[in-house]
Amino acid sequence: MKAFLVLLVAAVLPYGAFSIPGVFDGPVNSPGTLQLLAVCLVFGGLALSYDLLFGRAGLLSFGHALYIAAGAYGVDILVSHYGWPLWGATLAAVLAAGLLAALLGSVALRTSGIAFSMVTLAFAQVGHIVVNRDPGGLTGGEEGLPLVTAGLPGALVGVVNTVNLYWLALAFLTVVVLVVHTIDRAPLGRTLTGLRDDERRIAVLGINPYVLKLLAFVVAGTLAALGGVVYALVVGGVSPHIASSELTLSLIVMAVLGGAGTKWGAVIGGILYAYLDQRLARLGGSLPGPLGEPLFVLGTLFVLAVYFAPGGVTALGGRLAPAHRTFLKNVRTSSTSGAGASMARK
Repeated sequence: MKAFLVLLVAAVLPYGAFSIPGVFDGPVNSPGTLQLLAVCLVFGGLALSYDLLFGRAGLLSFGHALYIAAGAYGVDILVSHYGWPLWGATLAAVLAAGLLAALLGSVALRTSGIAFSMVTLAFAQVGHIVVNRDPGGLTGGEEGLPLVTAGLPGALVGVVNTVNLYWLALAFLTVVVLVVHTIDRAPLGRTLTGLRDDERRIAVLGINPYVLKLLAFVVAGTLAALGGVVYALVVGGVSPHIASSELTLSLIVMAVLGGAGTKWGAVIGGILYAYLDQRLARLGGSLPGPLGEPLFVLGTLFVLAVYFAPGGVTALGGRLAPAHRTFLKNVRTSSTSGAGASMARK
């Protein structure tokens, strides 16, 4: 019920003309604020798609950005270079990325532990190199590839339609939440958790861990590709950064910051990290010294969050609740003692 109310508030947010000084540069329904919120929602969904691997199945992949880039570059190339309609290009790009995840995952998952992480990193680096080399003039190389708006529906083109991109980003986040939480509630989710905690126990029960991990890998890669498509639409193109291992490291930070393996941790971590990244990038020139470097500020905040909230932001409520109850109990005790002393004096 709470999740539905949050979704409802997020859906009607563009109708609000109010401002939040210090948080946004303009009214909530202004195009700049809506685009910022759309980027945050996209990264909330991408962080949750990664947490399906990291927090649920216990797979530390360094190559998740490869599938985000496959979706983003795939739809951009098909629309901009070959004139495909958006929805056909989206379907083709997401399916191709899912097949790529199945192919590369079937190889990477033959290893485990740090070897698995290194193999996924190697695949991601190959993808990043290919994008930078601009094969056949398709990817735009280091300058990136702007999305040609002529092939897009009119409802997604122009500043006045930023609200539609916001709703598209919200729809993507909703899809990812529904898929991941459905897996969590199903026997598959409990099996993935058992796989993360003790793979040998799952194997003893007669379940093939390799098949389970490959399924989680493919689902996560497909969701990431869908997020890449939405990201390309929101920002109006793609750049090589989206294919870099730095993006995967950012996703790890998002998951840990919010609370890896928790219900809403990765979503909250992704939204919070993306918001801070965007805002600090805009304010960087006006801040003194190292505060003008977004990565320095984000890194410091991450270290503080891990130290003071090792379970992530979502665990703060559980950690603060006992202290809050103790405080209230002490207040009530002090009030009772004070009242008793007052009666005794009378």
